[in-house]
Amino acid sequence: MVAFAFELVAPDRQAFSGPVESVLVPGADGDFLVLSDHMPTMSSIRPGILDITDSGGKHVRMFIRGGFADVNPMGLTVLAETVMPVDDLTAARLDDEIKTAEQDAADASDDFKRLADEKVDRLKELKDSMKV
Repeated sequence: MVAFAFELVAPDRQAFSGPVESVLVPGADGDFLVLSDHMPTMSSIRPGILDITDSGGKHVRMFIRGGFADVNPMGLTVLAETVMPVDDLTAARLDDEIKTAEQDAADASDDFKRLADEKVDRLKELKDSMKV
């Protein structure tokens, strides 16, 4: 498979940078797989698992929340509010993420209430699916 440039950036650090074969992104409208020469796309992201296959075929899975993905001729950049390796994701950490999302939903204006509630639901689904 042909590799392309990928960067995963959090507010406090660059979590990943390098050539990859593919990245499965949890887009706001559904997951999408980015491969080399993907059509330019910009999408907001939902809470979920970013599945990276590096140029050596190794899988790296990261939990991400909030932000957006930008696919362009130079590669893929994901800017996320929260980034952490899936192996570091604990039930307590997910509970904190859910609590924060619930507070955000309670404070959301009518225009953003539905989106905020969806974030809460997705985090709860993620916790259930990971069985942590």
